[in-house]
Amino acid sequence: MGSACGQAAAAPNQDPPPKTFVDSTPEANELASRLRAERIAFQRTRFHSFALYDFKLDGVACKIACPKTAAEGSPWVWRARFWGHQPQLDLALLEKGWHVGYCDVQDLLGADPALERWDAFYAFTQRLKLHSRPLLEGMSRGGLIVMRWASAHPERVCGIYVDNGVMDIRSWPGGKGASQGAPRVWQDALKAYDLTEQQAAAFMDGPLDRLEPLAKAGVPILALINEADTVVPPAENGDLLVARYRELGGRITEKRRAGLGHHPHSLKNPAPLVAFALESLERADKSVTQNQTK
Repeated sequence: MGSACGQAAAAPNQDPPPKTFVDSTPEANELASRLRAERIAFQRTRFHSFALYDFKLDGVACKIACPKTAAEGSPWVWRARFWGHQPQLDLALLEKGWHVGYCDVQDLLGADPALERWDAFYAFTQRLKLHSRPLLEGMSRGGLIVMRWASAHPERVCGIYVDNGVMDIRSWPGGKGASQGAPRVWQDALKAYDLTEQQAAAFMDGPLDRLEPLAKAGVPILALINEADTVVPPAENGDLLVARYRELGGRITEKRRAGLGHHPHSLKNPAPLVAFALESLERADKSVTQNQTK
């Protein structure tokens, strides 16, 4: 149980080994042309029925899945971790013309080096002409990077979806509360954050400590919380996020599921998640338009 966050990446929901992608769409070809213009070597495979580009940016593994026809403005969802695991939202948004992006931050657990990787990937997506405000999607430990990066750049996100998300490294992987934690991953966290055990006990720069910029910017959050989660206990993570964000006046929707543990993530029918994504994008676009006309 304590290593469930780490095991999700190898879950059976992942795609089978990639096959050469032979189909072609104008959108996929355009993205390929932009990658070539950036002098990026890539492998073109498939993510379900969609074109997938695997490449490295400054040595970091990245992916972009491409819709058959892009929606206006080229919106995209930024998947934090566990590519291909419970992809219901990603696939539904691809069908609606969204791209899906991924930049590997494995073992960095949302620490500053992870933020630097995401800064570079974000800048790259803007050169590729993707939307300036992606929706962030953070499952499990992915909650750390989406929340910390968004709090550093609230103007660069349209919304945040956290799914049984880690909000405090001391809860998971630290195991300092109700969770048994993950000792090996805890050592990764201490190294990534450059903390000793004693310093970690007083650490005040996690997602729950950085909510004010997001609330002030009006960034909406959807929190999926499985109430029987013993790996990432809600009382130490999701429940605190909901309570503190509301105290700050932030807009947050909670979707709670009684009796479920850390898994499953996502929803069999992702319609509520899709609606949140579309509403968040529409609100962000309106805000940009209003600011431009002032």
